[in-house]
Amino acid sequence: MAHIVVLGAGLGGSIMAYELADQIGKGDRITVVTKDPKYHFVPSNPWVAVGWRERDDITIDLAPTMAKKGIAFVTTAAERLHPEENRLELVDGTSIDYDYIVIATGPELAFDEIEGLGPHGGFTQSVCHIDHALQARIAFEALLKNPGPVVIGAVQGASCYGPAYEFCFILETALRRAKIRDKVPMTFVTSEPYVGHLGLDGVGDTKGLLESEMRNKHIKWMTSTKVKKVEDGQMTVEEINDDGTSKGEKVLPFAFSMMLPAFRGIKPLMGIEGLSNPRGFTLVDQHQQNPKFKNIFAVGVCVAIPPMGPTPVPCGVPKTGFMIESMVTATAHNIGQILRGEAPSNVGTWNAVCLADFGDSGIAFVAQPQIPPRNVNWSSSGKWVHLAKIGFEKYFMRKIRKGTSEPYYEAAAMKMLGIDKLKAVTKG
Repeated sequence: MAHIVVLGAGLGGSIMAYELADQIGKGDRITVVTKDPKYHFVPSNPWVAVGWRERDDITIDLAPTMAKKGIAFVTTAAERLHPEENRLELVDGTSIDYDYIVIATGPELAFDEIEGLGPHGGFTQSVCHIDHALQARIAFEALLKNPGPVVIGAVQGASCYGPAYEFCFILETALRRAKIRDKVPMTFVTSEPYVGHLGLDGVGDTKGLLESEMRNKHIKWMTSTKVKKVEDGQMTVEEINDDGTSKGEKVLPFAFSMMLPAFRGIKPLMGIEGLSNPRGFTLVDQHQQNPKFKNIFAVGVCVAIPPMGPTPVPCGVPKTGFMIESMVTATAHNIGQILRGEAPSNVGTWNAVCLADFGDSGIAFVAQPQIPPRNVNWSSSGKWVHLAKIGFEKYFMRKIRKGTSEPYYEAAAMKMLGIDKLKAVTKG
């Protein structure tokens, strides 16, 4: 009789619990621990920021689904993980003992690492959380009334570039629909060495496709750029040459700015030797298992992945939705094997399948695996991507609401496309 705790209930944590429910034996139990009882479909946050979605449109109350699946659901934030004691301490002073724990917390947003960055006392907006997106909408509505320059992008150390591109183009579409695009100069500022790098050294022709979109929509861009500080209405940035020397600093005025921050691990996991790296991300092997604490697994953005290679300005590696789902499936199957007395053998493919919406068109790409060299390296663009993103939003939220990780028709469709979640599966 094993007790498995899942820490976090976002994209990774929620489907982790659902998949585990199909792997555990009679008498085993699952507890999900989360500080937020509601699931928010994060990919829709850019739409929320321009008023195309409301909070309720992308929010699911997880408690009824967890109860239906027989999963205990604790809505109290973690204070500290004590891996030597197999104990998770909560902020209310209570503790939960576990036999196995899956860390699926997502990241902490490191706005504080740059002066003036972020919506919490800073001067830039964010679409990383539904609350941020709603705050960004207020700033967007102010921009509609008083148009001016816009600066969008991702700062040094960021590891999630897709939403920055998405929001940039969605905002551009919203401004055109409001018939004020001609009054809003737009600049995209990124730590990437080139447009479309995405922390992945590009996928297919993402460089050409994204540069073309920016040219066609009159969006200027700055690459290999550090954000030095942000003040009310202006951002100081520094462009870096390929050899690491400075091209000099510039001050960019803005009436509205949305900049994605760098990520780090959450405080309850920070500084635990053998568990976390210096940024607080959880160390795992190919089976999603921590090398030191064998009863600890991790999935999603909280997993430590080294950068693709040296770049003039630090760029992290993104953990895309399908990549996270492959981590989840591997972890669920591996824990199931361990519970049956077997050695874990499942390895996630870490494939990337992405639909980047631009408001009326978009770019899609498939990278198998996400990290080069790849077996598949494909990208495409068109209006179909926008429609596909809407369809995916509805489908994925229905999946979360029903407590289903992968319906048979999704598995069949992915198999037809040659996209698998696992590299190796052991019968058991």
